[in-house]
Amino acid sequence: MKILIRLPNWLGDVVMSTAFVGAVKQLYPNAQVDVIIKKELGAIASYIPGLNKIHLFSKQEYQGLQGVYRFGKALRTEKFDLFFCLPDSLSSAVMGWATRAKKRIGFGKEGGVFLMTNTYKKPANLHRTDEYVTLLEQFTGKKIIERSVRLFAKTIAKNDNRLILNFNSEAISRRMPIDKGKQLISTLTNTFKNTQFVIVGSPKEKVYIDELLDSAERNGQIENYAGKTSLEGLCELMASSKAVLTTDSGPAHLANSLGVPTVVLFGAGNELNTAPYNKESLILIRAGKLECEPCVRNTCKLYGIPKCMQLIDELEIINALSLYL
Repeated sequence: MKILIRLPNWLGDVVMSTAFVGAVKQLYPNAQVDVIIKKELGAIASYIPGLNKIHLFSKQEYQGLQGVYRFGKALRTEKFDLFFCLPDSLSSAVMGWATRAKKRIGFGKEGGVFLMTNTYKKPANLHRTDEYVTLLEQFTGKKIIERSVRLFAKTIAKNDNRLILNFNSEAISRRMPIDKGKQLISTLTNTFKNTQFVIVGSPKEKVYIDELLDSAERNGQIENYAGKTSLEGLCELMASSKAVLTTDSGPAHLANSLGVPTVVLFGAGNELNTAPYNKESLILIRAGKLECEPCVRNTCKLYGIPKCMQLIDELEIINALSLYL
């Protein structure tokens, strides 16, 4: 049997979907499993065990519905038996339809119901990881008990003196406010004087991080890696570090899936649905002082900046990190 899985489009969602991939391998142990993933996130797929082929999709190379159709059509020669569509998008459904897989399975949204052979209702109020797995359960009629969100990095020597800082997020409402970030950096460097801090971010986040570090009291303890690491490099950096302090973001899921102790600061996001999945060595911190928490909006409509992030207690952060440093 040949199975093709269209993985989600965001880093955190891709990480959470690894439980789905693992469940497919459980139910179809002898199947050849391929995945489609955004080209920018392709490096992550190489950390998912048991995959046969990784098909990289670029929106720039395959623009619009015609483009995704061409991409899917090019995979027809693979003659897939099953196509699982994890994103809720018409374009992903068109891509699956173009492959001519014998059965195309997905959640019935955005018109994809007409392009799938099997569609199911997405359950409400589940963690995103469990949400993905229910698609497989509904299709097969079998319950998946063992669920694991794991990426497997190369064996790397640990640096017991390094803490990774990630204050970024795609959504402004989940990003650390500049003033709060500067204050927190000063508190961290003054509290953990023997710890080396590495702050990370994508190239497009470099301006934000440069502003964050400008005039912040650092005591020579912080290295700025913003825009300097590939996704693969970020994985290796995290895997070799003592712990990670991060906002609610893709890197939070990345660190947690690599088995690195992770402290996650929550603002607008709902931790019941999108917190890192593995509970061991995971601490979630929320201020919980505002009636609007969590609003799950990408921008704060009430205060302009994410006040829910600004109100997080620094002492609570220090106490959490003290368990690992």
